[in-house]
Amino acid sequence: MSPNERRVGDRYRITPQDLEDFRRDGYVHLKGVLSEAEIAPIEEVYQRFVRGEIEVPGKDFCDMSGDYARDPSAFAIINVMLPRRYHPPWQGNLLERRAATIAEQLQGPGLELDYDQLLAKRPERPDAVFGWHQDLAYWPRTPDVRTATIWFALDDSKVENGCMRFVPGSHREPKLRTHGPLHGDREKSHTMVARVDEDRDLIRCAEIARGDCTVHDERVLHGSGGNTSKRWRRAYIIAFRAKETVAFERGLGFTHSHNDAPEVLKHIAELARKG
Repeated sequence: MSPNERRVGDRYRITPQDLEDFRRDGYVHLKGVLSEAEIAPIEEVYQRFVRGEIEVPGKDFCDMSGDYARDPSAFAIINVMLPRRYHPPWQGNLLERRAATIAEQLQGPGLELDYDQLLAKRPERPDAVFGWHQDLAYWPRTPDVRTATIWFALDDSKVENGCMRFVPGSHREPKLRTHGPLHGDREKSHTMVARVDEDRDLIRCAEIARGDCTVHDERVLHGSGGNTSKRWRRAYIIAFRAKETVAFERGLGFTHSHNDAPEVLKHIAELARKG
């Protein structure tokens, strides 16, 4: 089935092979989720965030490869948390709508949009490394942990500009890997890093084209390397989780914002450690 056949209005059709790949590997590559014409309005707003034209307060505009003290001009990975909060007209855009149909087909009914995020790696930044991690290591465990995280590419995403990397099948390991803060203290940087042995673990680079996406679940190990190319590597992430899970998070005061109250983030981290 071609991308043109898969895109039907707001819907993107998942094949049985896609579902098999997702369940086996913990992620799946979907081609042509948006056409070139459909990308254009998304890209226009995205670049306004990158240029700082849309205000994003506090730690929700930061460098995911560095610490919170970095000046924006030095960011290697420009991170914008919750862009739909800071630019409400973006809510309900075509990618959100199409991504919701993908999430339901892969993980079943009863999901809702939990958070969104922009990650843009500057050209010629080999330090633009996003460390290995499992998303569930950031979150409290709940009875229903179903997650479908859509990672949409606004640029061709290749090894040289820091494409996504996965440890396929790691979502089926009985326990999460050990994680620790990237800079030793999560007050300095939000990022946590898992223990991965790159000589022993099976690692797969997910090279995808502009308009494609990967979708991964909450337990699969993933990360990305630096950008040694002269091109940007821009990604737009939209995560869907069970409605009851989202309600539980919000009840704790957890919104996925880096500006959430410190005591809330500490409580969430403790719940995540306890499982």
